Amino acid sequence: MLEAYLDRLPYLVAVALVSLGLGTLVGEPNRLKKVVGLNLFQTGVLLVLVAAAYRTGGRAVLAGGTGPPVNPLPHVLVLTAIVVGVSLTAVALALVVRIRREEAGDGSPSESGGGA
Repeated sequence: MLEAYLDRLPYLVAVALVSLGLGTLVGEPNRLKKVVGLNLFQTGVLLVLVAAAYRTGGRAVLAGGTGPPVNPLPHVLVLTAIVVGVSLTAVALALVVRIRREEAGDGSPSESGGGA
């Protein structure tokens, strides 16, 4: 009973992360918290990919040893998604700062130091 629960634990954590992230994205008016919610959502999705790719006793395709080979495609997808996620977070945070400056009334290029 406990082993069956522990085998599904990554999926349960992923569902919790996706739910928390989606709830934050939809229900939170603060834009910065929405960016955090987006990151939680992405982390939950990545956890599903990692958990689905896990094989007990598996080995890397290029590594020697015994055991079934592990499919490298989910790992490559997760690495790519991490890089895209960091870039998305940076752009989202820059947009949050820009929107905040526009709302405060100091968003003109001459006032914010940008532009010629």
